[in-house]
Amino acid sequence: MAVSSPFPDDPVGPGGLAAFFAVTFAITWAIIGSYVLWPEAMTARFGEISGAHPFFFLATWAPAIAAFAVVLLWGGVAGLRGFLSRLLLWRCPAPWWAFILAGIPLVFMAGSLIKGGPLLAPLPPEGAGPVVMLMLMMLVLGPIEEFGWRGVAQPILQRHVAPIWAGAIIGTAWGLWHMPAFYLAGVVFAEWSFLPFFLGNIVLAILVTPIFNAARGSLALPMLFHWQLINPFWPDAQPWDTWILIAVAVVVVWWTRDLMFRREGAVTEVIPGHGGAQP
Repeated sequence: MAVSSPFPDDPVGPGGLAAFFAVTFAITWAIIGSYVLWPEAMTARFGEISGAHPFFFLATWAPAIAAFAVVLLWGGVAGLRGFLSRLLLWRCPAPWWAFILAGIPLVFMAGSLIKGGPLLAPLPPEGAGPVVMLMLMMLVLGPIEEFGWRGVAQPILQRHVAPIWAGAIIGTAWGLWHMPAFYLAGVVFAEWSFLPFFLGNIVLAILVTPIFNAARGSLALPMLFHWQLINPFWPDAQPWDTWILIAVAVVVVWWTRDLMFRREGAVTEVIPGHGGAQP
């Protein structure tokens, strides 16, 4: 049975947002935190953690797991079907498609060149085949998070604050959610500096916000955006990619300032057909 929302026409209310964040952090921090605090015991019992470990997948999927639980609890099975229909929303102005498909790769390439690196990530001795397989595997890792961040959190926050602040709040939560991984050996985060990554999360969450709203709450475009961020063909550009993205974000926010700083027109539906965008 679905839980009623205090907001008329909005099945998922602020209680759903609180539940989403609580479940998301509980799953990920419990799994990764256990490996950080008790590495020997966890490794002996469950095996060494890595990017291919089932627990790593579970920790990464926590936002999606939380999102599905919230939508089912507040909207029922019919609500979940409506929620998933947002995967079919692909229409978006051409400049945003260009930014996702070409702009993001150019940011990584430019950042890599600044630090003296290659245009593309070096291929392994086996050639491009393993990288292609890794790229496809990445499709079911990071992008799945968007069921939560843009699927549940963004629409609910945009009922109360302007899109830019909704993006900043999600970016802050997104960055803090990753924090335990920076203390975990055996994963890529252990080799990065947290502060540029944290700032980058805020910037990226702000950057994807106008794309999300322009596509009327699409889940597909934020997933494609996220996939590009972890595409193994793009070179490691840390921390320069963050500084470039900050500059890009300033331009994007200025360009879309009429929409980013007011709630009118922002997508506020978690489940399509309930409430709609504000007039």
